[in-house]
Amino acid sequence: MQPISSQPQLADQVYTALLDAIGSGRLAPGMPLVQERLAAELNVSRQPVVQALLLLKTQGFVEAAGRRGLQVARLDPQTARRVYAVRGALDRLAARAAAQTLTDTAANRTARRTAEERLQTPLEAGRQAVAEGRVPALIEADIAFHQTIYSLSDNPLIAQSAEVHWFHIRRIMGAVLRDHNQRNTVWREHQAIADAILAGDVERAGALAEAHVEAAAAMLIGRLEDRLALSA
Repeated sequence: MQPISSQPQLADQVYTALLDAIGSGRLAPGMPLVQERLAAELNVSRQPVVQALLLLKTQGFVEAAGRRGLQVARLDPQTARRVYAVRGALDRLAARAAAQTLTDTAANRTARRTAEERLQTPLEAGRQAVAEGRVPALIEADIAFHQTIYSLSDNPLIAQSAEVHWFHIRRIMGAVLRDHNQRNTVWREHQAIADAILAGDVERAGALAEAHVEAAAAMLIGRLEDRLALSA
């Protein structure tokens, strides 16, 4: 075996920086990714940039661009459908587990009160973002709400499995989320999921969580397809 000469911590930092830029839209779909330019901007050598780009390509955030090298992956409805299919299963599992956890600790009022407070924080942030029309804040509150459910499920594998998918989802949401009426509907659905979890209603919590993901997927992917058709 050959000695390992890479710098994993530096490569991880570059990966995180590039993933955040792609997820937030600062690196837009189709934008060329020039290794030398990225290395200069991040003040690192080319090696950790190459390592980060390889991982991002494996995860579907970066794609080949012929002789141009690599570019930020374009938004693809078929990939979005696959991401949401996995997320629907994970969210159903998480909501059921979170509700079951509260059922198991039904006699512990402190546990239920803590869960209610944790869920209420992103719910309030989301409603405020809707009222003020702040799309980035709305997206972050949405992610925070679902991550809270993952945490309440007491199964860390759910959050770990969902993490990469949420970066794909954040890209889609940032590109197409503009409809104020739909935003209000989303937060009513969030409240219903939270109520079912806090009531310890395992079946209802799971069903509402999965239905919420399916509705969000239909809306967002539909808007993505419309957007791509207009730009074609």
